[in-house]
Amino acid sequence: MTASGMQIAFDNSYARLPGAFHARVAPTPVATPRLVKLNLGLARELGLDPDWLASPEGVEMLAGKRVPEGAEPIAAAYAGHQFGVFVPQLGDGRAILLGEVVDRAGRRRDIQLKGSGPTPFSRRGDGRAALGPVLREYIVSEAMAALGIPTTRALAAATTGEWVRRETALPGAVLTRVAASHIRVGTFQFFAARGDTDSLRRLADHVIERHYPEAAAAERPVLALFEAVMARQAALVVRWMLVGFIHGVMNTDNMSIAGETIDYGPCAFMDAYDPATVFSSIDERGRYAYANQPGIAQWNLARLAECLLPLIDENQDTAVALAEAALGRFGEAFNPAYLAGLRAKLGLTTEVEGDLALARDLFERMTAGKADFTLTFRRLCDAAAGPDGDGPVRVLFADPAAYDAWAQRWRARLAAEGGDAAARRSAMRAVNPAFIPRNHRVEAVIEAAVERADFGPFEELVQVLSAPCEDQPAFAAYAEPPAPDERVYRTFCGT
Repeated sequence: MTASGMQIAFDNSYARLPGAFHARVAPTPVATPRLVKLNLGLARELGLDPDWLASPEGVEMLAGKRVPEGAEPIAAAYAGHQFGVFVPQLGDGRAILLGEVVDRAGRRRDIQLKGSGPTPFSRRGDGRAALGPVLREYIVSEAMAALGIPTTRALAAATTGEWVRRETALPGAVLTRVAASHIRVGTFQFFAARGDTDSLRRLADHVIERHYPEAAAAERPVLALFEAVMARQAALVVRWMLVGFIHGVMNTDNMSIAGETIDYGPCAFMDAYDPATVFSSIDERGRYAYANQPGIAQWNLARLAECLLPLIDENQDTAVALAEAALGRFGEAFNPAYLAGLRAKLGLTTEVEGDLALARDLFERMTAGKADFTLTFRRLCDAAAGPDGDGPVRVLFADPAAYDAWAQRWRARLAAEGGDAAARRSAMRAVNPAFIPRNHRVEAVIEAAVERADFGPFEELVQVLSAPCEDQPAFAAYAEPPAPDERVYRTFCGT
C-alpha cells in the first residue's frame, strides 16, 4: 500500500547503485500498528511534519504497512567478520531502507525500518523485531545522541499488533532508524570477497562523495578515505571509553563507515568500573570487553584496508606498505584524544607529564574498590573544589582509603594548575554525565512495556536521558547504581 498524504523529498542515491549492492524488497504489512514514541525534534530536523507522522497514515508508514511516495525500499548487501570469523554474506535481514532525505542542515540521512519483515538476506529468520530490543535501541541511541556521541537516531517506535516468536511469544515492533548511512566495513568486504573490484571502486566513490568529499582532492583518494574513516572510528571509540559504554558486538558488519555508533544489540554502560567488563551473552570469550574496544576498532580497520588495497595502488606491495603505514597511525589518532578526554573528566586544562599515570591509578583503585564509573567522575566535579567534597566519592569505594591516597595526588595537581574552582566544576560537569541508561533501568522499562503495556516508565527514562549532564532533582534516583538484586550481568542480541 502506498502512502500519499505527505510528500517526502526522497533522493535515494544508494538505491541508484547497481543491483549487486542491494535487493529491492518492500516492508511486509502489519496488522494494527500503534505509535509508541515519535521523536518530534528529529522529525523537524529531517524536514518531516510530526503531526502527519503521528496520524494513522503516518503510523502505518512508520510500521511498514504503507510505503511513502518516492521511497525505493531496499535491503543492503554486506558481509562481515563475526567474532573474528568471516561470513561472506550477511545483509539486512530484518531492516529495509525506505530512502534518503536531505535534512534542514543539508545532511543526507537514511530512513530505515528495522523489524519490517523478511528480506533475501534473512537467513531463514522472520525479519521481525520484538518490542524489547526496539525500545532498548530507542533509549540507548537517543541517550548517546544527548551525550554528543555520533550515533544512528531513533525517529519512531511502533507496535505492530502481531506477535513474534522467540523463546516465547513477544509483542512485535518496528523501529524507524535514521543514519548518515548504513554503509559498513562489511559492505566493502562483501565485494572484496567476490573479487569484484569494479563494485569496490563504485562503493568507494560513493562513500567519498557522500561522507568524505575532501578525500577526492588527495593524491591517493582511497588512501585518504581510509585515513578519514580511521580518524572517525578512533574518535568514536574514544567517546565510548570516556562514558563507560560497551558496544557488545563490534563485528565488522556493525562498524559504520560514517563513524556513527550503529546496531544497539547487547550494548551496555558499566556500573562498577572493570576494564574486563562484558555484558553480551554471546561474547563468551570477552573479545569485545570494554578495554578491548580500541584494539578491536583497529583490527576492523585492518580488514577495511585489506579490501581497499587494489584501489590504493595497482602494485600490491606499494598498496600494502601505504595501508600498513596508515593503520600504524591509529594510536596517534586515538591516544591523544583519549588522554585529552581523561584530563577534561579530571578537571585538568593543561598538559603535564604524568597525567595518564594519574588517571590509570584512579582506574586501578576503582577496579579494586568496585567504584561506580559514572558516579565517581560526576562526584569528582564537586570534590575538585576542595576536600569537603570528598565524602560522596569515598563511599563509592569498598576501601575509602584507596580513594584518599589518590585524591591527595590529584588535588596537588589541581593546585599546581590553578584556575577558578567554580569554572572547573562547571567544565567537569559538562563532560561527566549524571544520567546514563543504566541496565537495570532499561530492563525495568522493557518489562513494564512488554508485560503490562505500560509505556510511562519508557517515556520518563527517555526524558531523563535527554539532559544527561543537568541536575534533575525530581529524578535523582535515576543516577543511582543498581542495588545488588537489581544488577544486570548479561544483555542479549535483539535478533
